[in-house]
Amino acid sequence: MKILVAVDGSSYTKRMLAYLVAHDEWLGNAHQYTILHAVPAVPPRAAAVLDKAVLKSYYDDEAEKVLKTVRTFFEKQKVRAEFVSKVGPAADVVAAAANKGKFDLLLMGSHGHGTLGNLVLGSVATKVMSQTDVPVLLVR
Repeated sequence: MKILVAVDGSSYTKRMLAYLVAHDEWLGNAHQYTILHAVPAVPPRAAAVLDKAVLKSYYDDEAEKVLKTVRTFFEKQKVRAEFVSKVGPAADVVAAAANKGKFDLLLMGSHGHGTLGNLVLGSVATKVMSQTDVPVLLVR
């Protein structure tokens, strides 16, 4: 199965990884994993005055802060995975990657605010689900 795993480095990502460990059927080389982290974009006015190399270095460093822990997790589990970071709003980046990559499943952590919370606060998970036809497994 081709699985996209969206990570943000939060406690919700850690819960999702713990879920993977607790369910042996998800781990193993029978699945093809792509780990995705969406790095928030620097505001356009600030980005316009920064050197492109400096901006790229910033984005790479921000992504690595999140991906390093997840990479270590997958290495400990002896599971191969591809690690990718993209710049932009998390919901848009994750949904676009899920759609373009023709994944069988999208796995991500969620706050679990419920319907009222999503109405008031908005939710990356809710936005992602509205923008993709890829099945989504949310772990709370």
